[in-house]
Amino acid sequence: MEEVSIGILALQGAFAEHQASLNRLNSSRKLNVILVRTLDDLHQCDALIIPGGESTTIALLARLAGLFEPLKEFMKTKPIWGTCAGAILLSQSVVGAKKGGQELLGGLSIKIARNGWGSQVESFEAPLDLNGLEESTRPFQAFFIRAPVVLELQSPSDDLPITVVARIPLSLLPPSLIEENMTEDDPRTIVALRQGRHLLTTFHPELTEDDRFHEYFVHKCVLIQ
Repeated sequence: MEEVSIGILALQGAFAEHQASLNRLNSSRKLNVILVRTLDDLHQCDALIIPGGESTTIALLARLAGLFEPLKEFMKTKPIWGTCAGAILLSQSVVGAKKGGQELLGGLSIKIARNGWGSQVESFEAPLDLNGLEESTRPFQAFFIRAPVVLELQSPSDDLPITVVARIPLSLLPPSLIEENMTEDDPRTIVALRQGRHLLTTFHPELTEDDRFHEYFVHKCVLIQ
């Protein structure tokens, strides 16, 4: 059985939890999980997960490790999944960055708001409506911890359309985001999306025992040709 190597950027954040989720998967291909801390580690990977954590810190540590520009090159040809802080790094533009700005890898045609749900004490969990995952009729109980919010989808190219993978019910949005006549298909309800072979989730699927998002990434983004 041919092996596929999935890296997890292991500079800061919840990388160990992603590793545990990937190790639980049943796959048609043998999965080799690599904790990526160096350029040599990255060169071994067929795909990469950027975990939740602190987006500014992850960007800084990646720059110091000589990984930031190689990550940009990596995502031109190989799949990347960004969760929470990782989602911020994959976005085209960000609102609410720390003083001094936020370095971004870009690559996904969205604008995102950093800490869009509020502070740590406003973290919460919620059931999500799913599209394309196994057992889509069964909600996914997601953890939102200082999570970013998708503000807008920015004109993707025709050959790389955006697919919405999960939404949060409008009734669960923070009051500060609710506007009059807002509908369930507003971009701010999007909490997971795919563009090409890249995946973005604003929550932490690795903090659950439900591995459907890891399965989705492997089978819909990594193993497809």
